[in-house]
Amino acid sequence: MHSCAIVGLEGEIIEVEVDTARGLPSFTIVGLPDAAVKESRERVQAAVQNAGFVFPRKRVTVNLAPAALRKEGPAYDLPIALGVLAASQQIVLEWLEGALVVGELSLDGSLRHVRGVLPMAALGREKQYERMIVPKVDSAEAALIPEIEVIPVETLTGLVNHLSGVVPIQPSEHVETSSNDVGGETDFQEIKGQEHVKRAAEVAAAGGHNMLMVGPPGSGKTLIARALPSILPPMSVEEALDVTRIYSVSDQLPPDTPMIQQRPFRAPHHTISHAGLVGGGNWPRPGEISLAHRGLLFLDELPEFGMRVLEVLRQPMEDKVVTISRARASHSFPANFMLVAAMNPCPCGYFGDPVRQCTCSPSTVTRYQKRISGPLLDRIDIHVEVPRVDFEKLTDDRIGEPSAHIRQRVRAARHRQRERFADLDLTSNADMGPGEVRRFCPMDDAGRSLVRQAMSQLLLSARAFHRVLKLARTIADLAGEEAIAPSHLAEALQYRPRRWG
Repeated sequence: MHSCAIVGLEGEIIEVEVDTARGLPSFTIVGLPDAAVKESRERVQAAVQNAGFVFPRKRVTVNLAPAALRKEGPAYDLPIALGVLAASQQIVLEWLEGALVVGELSLDGSLRHVRGVLPMAALGREKQYERMIVPKVDSAEAALIPEIEVIPVETLTGLVNHLSGVVPIQPSEHVETSSNDVGGETDFQEIKGQEHVKRAAEVAAAGGHNMLMVGPPGSGKTLIARALPSILPPMSVEEALDVTRIYSVSDQLPPDTPMIQQRPFRAPHHTISHAGLVGGGNWPRPGEISLAHRGLLFLDELPEFGMRVLEVLRQPMEDKVVTISRARASHSFPANFMLVAAMNPCPCGYFGDPVRQCTCSPSTVTRYQKRISGPLLDRIDIHVEVPRVDFEKLTDDRIGEPSAHIRQRVRAARHRQRERFADLDLTSNADMGPGEVRRFCPMDDAGRSLVRQAMSQLLLSARAFHRVLKLARTIADLAGEEAIAPSHLAEALQYRPRRWG
């Protein structure tokens, strides 16, 4: 029998060999199985008997090859059960040649959900398998991959009847992939005031830039962050399949949603661990930054996160990928996310507020803001202050610009970027490296003079200089301009931090 294992985000073909021999009744599984695979003995034996078949009272040996690859999870239950039935001559496996078989068995012989079906099906197509047998609950996910026949199975008995030709099972229809233009739950028209912050959010969405909002409690930072998905452009089919693969391996794919169509929005609590944010574990799994791939990672109350947890964000924010190394192997997970963070300026939250007096000492304010390191701040393109909202704006009956209108401008800007990067492996301005910045972000003499003064006054690093140019490129794209004007550079410079410490 042929099954499949998940290694990182990719599939690996597993050969399931079953042998029965004379001797005292026993059931042994070899091939570096983990605890869940070893427990297949009890599940398979009970499922075979409860499905109306005879479990051989012999010495049964199951080998999972290649033996050097560790096996985890219950996905090998179904191929092991079929191998036992074939070895005891209760079924014939001719039809299963050229088929991948995965599935977890219940004690009554019914099949349960298994994780990672999408990369398994993709590997099956790549290795030119004709069909794939999966639990019925996972059939829609497997059917996203064309050119491979998907057989949805509910019970072990139903599969045996299908193999014998008694009651054939109809293959699942291929699920057509498409992008979804539906935005988030919160609309920008519900946000009162904060026009300059909403403009900064539009620029961030148009270029995929990282953004930090600083302001007192209740000023709307979290609301603006949760409204950002409503103006992000829809994912392409390739991006949707890429995100779905991560959620499938992480076993976080909703049961009624075979493909993730909306950009992810992840908002982990500040008590999250290092492994929970970037991924890890004895068997490395994707963390929150990989679950936010092609989407948005929102870190509320940024200074409350552990310093070690925040510092590990620096490398993925640059490389768009995170590599987790263990003694046995190293696994790389994609992490091309847009970081949006929010924080108060001090522990009480009212430092610099014109209405409510701050109760923190200057040293406390400095110590609180120093929790965010300079290298991390340097990797954030947009820094914007979010002041408290006046009573007049809160009670104003006028409705702001809806997210649908803003999304149209963002989509137009992203379309210009896709055309610009048609011959490159880039999706947005934020992904540009120094070579692309030099090629696509030229400045005229006036702009060069403006940036020269800003670098000396704001003490900009080389990284900050390139980020200013990428921001200016995005602002020009929103305006529909081919050349970067001094006004675009001036707006980009306004988004640099002014007061820290």
